[in-house]
Amino acid sequence: MTTLLLLLALAAKFLGVVFLFAAALGVLRFADPFQRMHAATKAGTLGAGFVILGVVLELQRTDATLVGLCAILFLLLTIPISGHLLGRAAFVSGALAPGLDDDGALAAEIGRAKKPLEQRARRKP
Repeated sequence: MTTLLLLLALAAKFLGVVFLFAAALGVLRFADPFQRMHAATKAGTLGAGFVILGVVLELQRTDATLVGLCAILFLLLTIPISGHLLGRAAFVSGALAPGLDDDGALAAEIGRAKKPLEQRARRKP
C-alpha cells in the first residue's frame, strides 16, 4: 500500500508541475491581460493543488493532511475571486483586448477608460 501511495504522490506532483508549466507558458505567450489572467488562475490553481496533494500523499501524516487540505481549500476559495478582481481592474483600466470589439454589456455597469493604462502612463517630452 505504501508503494502505491508513493506512486500516486509522484503522479500528482508530476501532474501539478505540468499544469504549473502550462500556466507559466500561458502568462508568457498570451496576448492580452484577460487571457494571461485566465491561464494563471485556472492552470495555476490546479497545478498548486496537485503538488500539495502529492506532498500530502507522500508524507502520510494527519497534521500534513490537515494543513494540505486546508491549503487546497484556501486556493480554491481565493484564486477565483482574485482572478475576477484582476479581470475587472484590467477592464476598467482600458486594457487592450484584441477579441473585445466593443465594451459589451459590462460597460453599461462600470466605467471603462478610453485609452489603455500604458498609453496614459507615457509622458511626452
